Amino acid sequence: MSRVLVTGGASGLGLALVKIHLERGDQVLVGDLAETAPESVPNGAAYLRLDVRAQQDWDAALARVKEEWGGLDLLYNNAGIATGGRIDVESMADWERVLDINLLGVVRGCQTFTPLFKEQGSGHIVNTASLAGLVHGPGMSSYNAAKAGVVALSETLTFELAPFGIKVSVVCPAFFRTNLHTSFQGKDSDFEETGVRLITKAKASADEIAAIVVKGVDAGKRIILTDRLGRTAYWTKRYARPVYDRSAIKGAQRLAHRALKAKGKAQA
Repeated sequence: MSRVLVTGGASGLGLALVKIHLERGDQVLVGDLAETAPESVPNGAAYLRLDVRAQQDWDAALARVKEEWGGLDLLYNNAGIATGGRIDVESMADWERVLDINLLGVVRGCQTFTPLFKEQGSGHIVNTASLAGLVHGPGMSSYNAAKAGVVALSETLTFELAPFGIKVSVVCPAFFRTNLHTSFQGKDSDFEETGVRLITKAKASADEIAAIVVKGVDAGKRIILTDRLGRTAYWTKRYARPVYDRSAIKGAQRLAHRALKAKGKAQA
């Protein structure tokens, strides 16, 4: 039986991970933004408010697992938001928000729990990034930068923490059906419309992605690619770069065309 903490665990991929670990008989602590446990949190899971931007919340989570469980085996740094937009449209406030949550939120989790894992001589950190951390399409500068940072952090810690018996995995899914699109707050409405469609119309569900993630964690994979699209894009970028570049350029041209069309309508 493992002791598991999942941030962003009251919805989406986090909730799907919580359900799997409960079914396996694990002890699960859900961290999310509500003051009290939302109705979505399954019976059997413990809950605490955990805003990944607040160090005091991380300190409270660490104290809780020490007091109630005597330690932790598996930390899912999963909480995150959707954002994006063209570089000349998205505001600096949007950049700061996504970096604080999607990147620094993960950093805080790793920094808070690494001393405990070192003391135990064991532990597994699982950081949720995105395919956007490996493949950097147009119109997503802030999101791509944050998720690429999570990938870089995870690779760094894979080597840095290995001598202490600590494993690190990074999850890089493509689009899947979840409530992530509700976190869009940026200025680039043209991009948001595309992002909402890609998330809500995706074929894979959060439950399907979570099952692949847990299987990858069990296998100790360093990078967990969850779908064919992700694997194809990742390997194309590495070994067929001209094909990858042409695809990205076409995507940028479509984005520019939609923007010009929208501008024309606004001026009409």
